[in-house]
Amino acid sequence: MICDPANPRASGPVSVWQETFPVRFGAIDRSDRMTLSEVFRFFQEAAISHAENLGVGREDMTRIGQIWILSRMSVQIERRPSYYETITVRSWPRGGEKLFALRDYDIRDKDDIPVVRARSGWIIIDLEKRRPLRPQSVMDRLPMNEGLDALTSGPIALSERNNLQKTGERRALYTDVDYNGHVNNVRYIQWIEDALDSEILEKANRMRLDINYISEILSNSLTEIFIAPIDNSGNNSPNNAFAFEGRNSNQASFRAELGLWE
Repeated sequence: MICDPANPRASGPVSVWQETFPVRFGAIDRSDRMTLSEVFRFFQEAAISHAENLGVGREDMTRIGQIWILSRMSVQIERRPSYYETITVRSWPRGGEKLFALRDYDIRDKDDIPVVRARSGWIIIDLEKRRPLRPQSVMDRLPMNEGLDALTSGPIALSERNNLQKTGERRALYTDVDYNGHVNNVRYIQWIEDALDSEILEKANRMRLDINYISEILSNSLTEIFIAPIDNSGNNSPNNAFAFEGRNSNQASFRAELGLWE
């Protein structure tokens, strides 16, 4: 089945959305490999296209006074794809869990081996009341894809940490804010990347990021970025691990934990 991001509904509804393309220059860092934030960008676009394909996209939801909001996401990178490597990005609904509608993703190489796997938790917000709704009425219209699990250990709820140290500030400017009027979920990942030494990121081949989007960050607001190392002793532990928190007006806007293996 051909999935066309320029016309997501052209093929008719599909259970699994997929797009194949080469890794382009803007998606890599100095190591010649895809960055973590670009993984999130690819997954964002695949999810948006698939929602349009299934009839639960932006305009469909707005007509009934609702909107999708990304609440949590867990991403496991087994190998970072290289510049001009041909990859296939896939995404599909995977049922629900309490207030969350789950969506899985993966990135596969030319041999159809998954090199990145992810699971996200979305909530549906009533636009008028600004309150979450139970997603069953929408999910009943979506494929369940039972047994098709990209990542089962996620999306993870992260606890508050008391050893975080402030590392900088970010003001939400024009390029940070998306159509919904708040900082885009991919930009949070870029803020996390910018809080670290670039060499640590460039050396890493495997990564695991868990992030909780707690409250929206609006245009022109100032977010303080906090960071702390995580004890990474033990078998198969990452070479480096960090916890992050973004705070807006002294309230947590996001929490994240990142593990990096060389």
